[in-house]
Amino acid sequence: QAQLVESGGGLVQAGGSLRLSCAASGYIFSINTMGWYRRTPGKLRELVATMTSGGDTSYADTVKGRFTISRDNAKNTVYLQMNSLKPMDTAVYYCYAEAIMGGVWGRFWGQGTQVTASS
Repeated sequence: QAQLVESGGGLVQAGGSLRLSCAASGYIFSINTMGWYRRTPGKLRELVATMTSGGDTSYADTVKGRFTISRDNAKNTVYLQMNSLKPMDTAVYYCYAEAIMGGVWGRFWGQGTQVTASS
């Protein structure tokens, strides 16, 4: 069964750092874009960062200069390095992959991981 499994969330003081990981597993034919969204209570989902298979990246203005997305294509894994965390970054973070997995083309999602930056 194709799936994305996230790890690395937690509680950190404002100004601290966390690194999220998201590994795709199962029958994987190809992965194009991978990225991260976040959702805070009462707010819409926000696209945080994306990275194509070719290495092109994009970031939300709110995280530019603080967050870095990277990939290890050999491991089918995407990372999100989060530095200088702020209380406003507190959210559930979801990774995604646009891929052909398990014989199906689509957007696959991780289970979500909580990130809390306390003031």
